[in-house]
Amino acid sequence: MPELVKMYIRNVVIGFAIAAAFVAVLLWFNVMNLWSLVVASDAGLLAVALLWFMHGIVFAGVQFGWAVMAMAEIPNGPRGGTPVAHQLQSVHAEARAPSRLERQLRGH
Repeated sequence: MPELVKMYIRNVVIGFAIAAAFVAVLLWFNVMNLWSLVVASDAGLLAVALLWFMHGIVFAGVQFGWAVMAMAEIPNGPRGGTPVAHQLQSVHAEARAPSRLERQLRGH
C-alpha cells in the first residue's frame, strides 16, 4: 500500500477517535440538554451515531490537512519575489466641504 494512503487512513482513524471523544464530552456535560434528549428518544442511538459520523468527517479532514501541512519544509535563504523599489510616503492633501454658496450654484 502506498505511503500516502497509509498516512490518510491513519489520520482518518485519529480524526474519528477525536470525534468520538468530542461527542462523549458533549454527552457527559449534557450540553444543551443533549444527554436527556438522547435517553428520552427512541432514535437517540441513531442521533448519537450521526453526530459522531458527521463530526468524524470534519475532524478527519482537519487532521489530514494538518498532517499534510506539517510535511512542508522551511525554506533556507531568500523567499523570492520582487524587491521594493521605493518606500511609501504620506502625502498631505486638503479636504474641505463646499460652501453653501457653491452647493447652491451647483443646484444641490
